[in-house]
Amino acid sequence: MALDAILQAFVTLNGLSTSPFVLVALAFIGAYLGSRAVELIPYTRRIIERREAQAAAAERDA
Repeated sequence: MALDAILQAFVTLNGLSTSPFVLVALAFIGAYLGSRAVELIPYTRRIIERREAQAAAAERDA
């Protein structure tokens, strides 16, 4: 039963993927969800904060 739902989802996405408008919409949705995931994952958030702190320190020193 679960396999039927998974296969139906793949068939539906395969049919939708022929439209460039759907692909652009999926790209925007994926980019948004990716940016949200990066903000929510603590490890990546620390990397971003460290880079921002280094950039601010370099800007002060210059």
